[in-house]
Amino acid sequence: MTRYIVLLRGINVSGKNKLPMQDLRELLSELGYENVQTYIQSGNIILDSEKEKLVLEKEIKVGIKSKFGYDVPVIARTVKSIEKAIQGNPYPVDNEKVVAVIFLSKVATKTDVEINRAEEDQFTILEDVVYIYCPNGFGRSKLTINVFEKKLNVSATSRNWRTTKKLLELAQ
Repeated sequence: MTRYIVLLRGINVSGKNKLPMQDLRELLSELGYENVQTYIQSGNIILDSEKEKLVLEKEIKVGIKSKFGYDVPVIARTVKSIEKAIQGNPYPVDNEKVVAVIFLSKVATKTDVEINRAEEDQFTILEDVVYIYCPNGFGRSKLTINVFEKKLNVSATSRNWRTTKKLLELAQ
């Protein structure tokens, strides 16, 4: 049995794609996943499964689409891969509100991409993760999920540093 952290993109954001976590947990249990729990209202799931990562992602995506009508990216990570993502962060986390992690659907084939950005905003691409550091906050940053999806030809979802750490803590 493998413990997964599953990240949905675009759930319960700005009043769109409203999906009560209780309903999501019920769906995942119906699909045969075990020890299902959610964290906050934005599509963070911890569960156990014997299924392979790609099978799990597809099955959850199809389940959400058929039951709720939402076509959202689903990205699953093992506890070990989240640990690795946290350990690989190259940026200071004394202010957790300015660091985020973008989880990619696959390993990036390029790591040197050109993005128009504020001088102080920084990013680092390592395999299937993009670390973002925006010391003045994310509100005006050009380092968005959409930009990275387009430049890297992947699906993606992001979590702030605090949520990423909390998901690992809950999964361990």
